[in-house]
Amino acid sequence: MTRELTEITVVGGDKTGLIARVTSLLFERGINIEDLDQAVREGVFRMTTRVDAAEMETSRGELRRALAELGRELDVDIQVRFPSDRDARRVALLVTKETHAPEALLEAEANGELADDGAEAEIPVVIGNRGDLRSLAERYDKPFYDVGDGKGNTDEGRLLDLLAEYEVDLIALARYMRILSPEVVFRYEGRIVNVHPSLLPAFPGAEAYRQAKDAGVRVAGVTAHYVTTDLDQGPVIAQRAFDVPPGADVDEIKRRGQPLEAEVLLDAVRLHLADAIAVHRGTVHVREDVDVDARLGLSEAAVDANPDEPVDGEPLTRSRPSASDD
Repeated sequence: MTRELTEITVVGGDKTGLIARVTSLLFERGINIEDLDQAVREGVFRMTTRVDAAEMETSRGELRRALAELGRELDVDIQVRFPSDRDARRVALLVTKETHAPEALLEAEANGELADDGAEAEIPVVIGNRGDLRSLAERYDKPFYDVGDGKGNTDEGRLLDLLAEYEVDLIALARYMRILSPEVVFRYEGRIVNVHPSLLPAFPGAEAYRQAKDAGVRVAGVTAHYVTTDLDQGPVIAQRAFDVPPGADVDEIKRRGQPLEAEVLLDAVRLHLADAIAVHRGTVHVREDVDVDARLGLSEAAVDANPDEPVDGEPLTRSRPSASDD
């Protein structure tokens, strides 16, 4: 496994000298910065810093207090996420109406199959922007919170409070039908996994299955990806494809896609929890030192069925029969 680093996230208004103030505070306490990334979206500034705090010259509590005091002075929110001391990592399910994806994750947890490669994980909370799936959460003995306004709009302040209260390590958008704002995404960037019902980058946005039908595609699919502030453009983790029969309507395409949505989301969660993947320059890479039973793309049978010739510049392995062969 790779060395775990402490993650410090700063979110708020863009201010001159903000980065220098934070990095200076860390340097003064003997904390080595390994990686720093910053962005501004819709007027919201985000800086994510990964640091080696193994030999810091302060305690965890004192560092949190110093950063909180600096955050109040600069009017920004500063969060510190140390490597977890808990045995199990915590996954929050965000849901709306559809049951197939959240139920697959809840059932996997109930069967001890949510995590792989020796990792332990739990789903401590289910959060909806509507109340439709309260009964599903209760069936699996999970607390359920409706943070919507009755029309599907989310109270993101309440959402952030719940994610912090349950000390969430990963957010799984299990067909959560609402776009998260930078206020949420920036605080959990690289820790939000979504499933989208198309082979991204094709058919982003709403009603992807209808888009696929209207385009007349013969092969459609689903994608699990990390969430960024750019809609459905985050790094792709895993995908599944399925055949679209001639004349299939939207409901038939959806019936073929939904089981794969649940499957690919579960695989993406397992890969993340096992620290089996990393994002580099916008692309997900599988770590060579981790062996996880999860599929990224086509099955072995589908790969074997693909033709391997002809290839530009290479002769065919078998030539056409000549007249003398008849």
